[in-house]
Amino acid sequence: MNELLQAVQAPDRDHPDVQSGDTVKVHVRIVEGDRERVQVFQGVVIRVRGGGNEKNFTVRRIASHGVGVERTFLLRSPRIEKIEILRRAKVRRAQLYYLRDVRGKAARLKERR
Repeated sequence: MNELLQAVQAPDRDHPDVQSGDTVKVHVRIVEGDRERVQVFQGVVIRVRGGGNEKNFTVRRIASHGVGVERTFLLRSPRIEKIEILRRAKVRRAQLYYLRDVRGKAARLKERR
């Protein structure tokens, strides 16, 4: 258990700085029985909370049939293999909870150049 805590608290994780409004691909290690695989979760970061080792972020994506799925990740978790930032958007607030209520073109975010 001690080495698990050291792995989480290790500052050498080279993930990029994730901010609200970013469209990201999070590669997560999934354990099913005795097998392990990597699953990609792609969506928009709607919030970033905490700091240091406690920093976490929530990613929202639209699954099949228009159902919204949100998932919160611990930034320094050993389960996160890598984070890719696909787009950065210009947003004016830290929590983008209003994206839960909008659909289609209203849910677009302006890209930061």
